[in-house]
Amino acid sequence: MKIVSYELTRFAFPRDRVIGDAQVKSEWHYIGILELLTDTGLVGTGFFLSLFSPLPALDELKRIFELEFLPSVLNQNPYTLIHRISRPRGGNRSSKTTIDFGGAINTALWDIAAKGADLPLFRYLGGTEAHVPVYASLLEFHLCDDALTHYLRQVKAQGFTAFKAKVGHKDVQWELDRLKLIQSIMGSETRLMIDANESWSPKETVRRVRLFQRAGIDIFWVEDPILREDIEGLRFIKSALPDVHLNIGEYVDTSGKRRLIESGIVDILNIHGQISDGLRIGWLAAEAGIPISLGNTLFEVGVHLAAALPECIAIEYAFHNFIHLLETPVKISGGFAYAPERPGHGLLLDDQARKQWACSGISDVKSEITFHPNLAPFTDHA
Repeated sequence: MKIVSYELTRFAFPRDRVIGDAQVKSEWHYIGILELLTDTGLVGTGFFLSLFSPLPALDELKRIFELEFLPSVLNQNPYTLIHRISRPRGGNRSSKTTIDFGGAINTALWDIAAKGADLPLFRYLGGTEAHVPVYASLLEFHLCDDALTHYLRQVKAQGFTAFKAKVGHKDVQWELDRLKLIQSIMGSETRLMIDANESWSPKETVRRVRLFQRAGIDIFWVEDPILREDIEGLRFIKSALPDVHLNIGEYVDTSGKRRLIESGIVDILNIHGQISDGLRIGWLAAEAGIPISLGNTLFEVGVHLAAALPECIAIEYAFHNFIHLLETPVKISGGFAYAPERPGHGLLLDDQARKQWACSGISDVKSEITFHPNLAPFTDHA
């Protein structure tokens, strides 16, 4: 078997709500789909995105892909590629483009390999159970209170018992009031996590979390509270807040995650990205006895990796309004995400959605808002 060709599809359309955190916000989806075709008729699908600006036009995407990435996979056997160990040195340490074609290729290769074995990807990776605990990632920072209330009631009605809220607002009282609002709707019996996206200093982290706790808000984990390089600051937080889990690792690569594990400061290791990298860091986390949480992945394809890693305690789900692009999205029900039992990762681009929503140029966008099928439309994005 060898890879003989590829296809790229590009999408751009509005989100159904403004998402973001204390530093950034996003109002549009810019999504790319990569399909790798083999001489045996198998198709592997990978995904990539741009969070804050449109993807290049389709012709430019193809030019970049053919120049920088296609030579490394064309006429190669997918089974050898997923196991190949690279030695990044000098100029080959990173791509010249910020587009994550590497991650899309990795997902597509694993998809082909699992299809070739006629197994769901999570089983091909060694997993035995298809379901993984899931938490609702609210991404609510830029919603007004009325819109947030509307949103929370719908999310709660779907059976979620764990929620992650964005923090990092300059006004601590505003932040406290928001957490009280979230807890009042979700209930004190649910699990609440907070994500600061590196907004705080070590002392500010401790001050705010203790303030929340005194107000009766129980915090299960605080995620990325300070700058990723500040190992001593993270150590200070871990010591000062022994009853709160420290969830870190989202913003560092595989080597950075290894260093965090070796530092002894990680309570829960946050991983996401390439399947191959996730497996490598999963082995290290298992040896250290450190639980894993799996962050957002496009179309929840990461559910397969999560189901294959016994240390994974939860996967993130953020209610993005792009699942209409797939024939059958990942099932979310009763507090669990279910890895598809179809061969490969099972996330196939819907032909009708490709015709309706694909756009080849930067100005060729679809302005109609497609709402998440499980959520009513948002009327206030203020």
